[in-house]
Amino acid sequence: MPKPFHLFLLLISCHLILRCSFATKIGVNYGTVADNLPPPSTVATFLKSQTTIDGVKIFDANPDILRAFAGTGIAVTVTVGNGDIPSLSKLPAAQSWVSTNIAPFHPKTVVNRIAVGNEVLATSDKTLIAHILPAMESLHQALTLANLTNVQVTTPHSLGILSSSEPPSSGAFRRGYDRAIFAPILEFHRQTKSPFMVNPYPFFGFSPTRPESLNYALFKPNEGVFDSVTGVNYTNMLDAQMDAVFSAMKKVGYDDVELVIGETGWPSAGDPDQAGVGLENAASYNGNLARHVNSGKGTPLMPNRTFVTYIFSLFNENLKPSVSERNYGLFKPDLTPVYDIGVFTAKQAEGPTSGTRAQAPSESASKKWCVAKTDASDAALQDNIDYVCSTGIDCGPIKDSGPCFKPNTVRSHASYAMNAYYQASGRHDFDCDFGHTGLITDTDPSYATCTYPYTANGTGLKVRKPDTGGSLKRASYSTRSFAFFFLLRLLICFSFF
Repeated sequence: MPKPFHLFLLLISCHLILRCSFATKIGVNYGTVADNLPPPSTVATFLKSQTTIDGVKIFDANPDILRAFAGTGIAVTVTVGNGDIPSLSKLPAAQSWVSTNIAPFHPKTVVNRIAVGNEVLATSDKTLIAHILPAMESLHQALTLANLTNVQVTTPHSLGILSSSEPPSSGAFRRGYDRAIFAPILEFHRQTKSPFMVNPYPFFGFSPTRPESLNYALFKPNEGVFDSVTGVNYTNMLDAQMDAVFSAMKKVGYDDVELVIGETGWPSAGDPDQAGVGLENAASYNGNLARHVNSGKGTPLMPNRTFVTYIFSLFNENLKPSVSERNYGLFKPDLTPVYDIGVFTAKQAEGPTSGTRAQAPSESASKKWCVAKTDASDAALQDNIDYVCSTGIDCGPIKDSGPCFKPNTVRSHASYAMNAYYQASGRHDFDCDFGHTGLITDTDPSYATCTYPYTANGTGLKVRKPDTGGSLKRASYSTRSFAFFFLLRLLICFSFF
């Protein structure tokens, strides 16, 4: 019989081990409003083999896409068109829809959710609004009757559902909709254990007349926005928007319902007079978003919660009506990344920079480069930059106006610096360790005018070795500390037998 103190340590141990096993929570919206996109089978293979993206959300129930994702393990959220909502409020129609669009594909294709319509409340269409919950209920019943009980039903909402959102504690649903519409929808989610889906866009929330609000939207250093009711100082707009939704849910008694971010993103290009658009801001927002979501930090009112988040969008879609709408993609149609947010697998350099092709050129197959790992923190990567640039390595290319300065992200700059050190030191595996934050790849990370150095003969230059760098010593100490506590937890577990 374990002693209470031993049991306490065991619980802590198991909690820590389980937290470390959580997978990424970042997915993408896979839109198809374009005439130049690769076939779905190519897209599915690309996401499966070369990225860490483990979920996609599509805006219909395209059978070609559903077939393409069979066997990939990537979860797919399908969407019911707004126009189909009234008819699907009746069970026979819902059963027919499920038998046509879900049953033939699931579970070989992992369909995890059905999104009923898209931002229906924003349409102000009384017929659609009146039928949204009945359609959700009918589809849930149809799934149950078809023994597809692991497929959830939800509907995405814009933040226009709120009558107030600043400060976050004042968050409330639109008057007249709070009890009549949202309370019943949230009750449905509570009963079916499905998530309330919202589409927060800090891009639409910052003010061009208040330059400081841009950093607030981009997760960059800023003075923050103080909520005097809760005493919380918000340092990023996404947390504030999510907490405003949470406050609204709490006011109608449903703060226990899970939240999912159905859409959020930032355009990398736009009209000349459009504020905030641009490659650097898009890379900053989505890169910081991914790290923030996967940190498990949650928000001030929802601490330690990880929200499944779908970035908008997978591709730049050339048939969208405006310049900015055509430039929300993480990737171009040829699968070249528009910019780096660290979604590539180890095999594909775990985060090639802007303009890097997804497939390595065949002539560089025998070459090797060193890049930053996706799970490395910005603090550790900045330490790597500081160390490398202090050894005599030429860091000019990543300085302002240098050919590798953009995208201006710590991860991009660190990859260049770490590779420069790796090449100059002789291209030994240990020269790319950097306290377990570096990764060797055979994919050339060069892009546009930025050329990553490559030393063909592998003969090293005389540079100070990583063991003299304070950041690397700290990383080594952290590794030893982790190993010690991991072994301690194992010994505690074994002491019970």
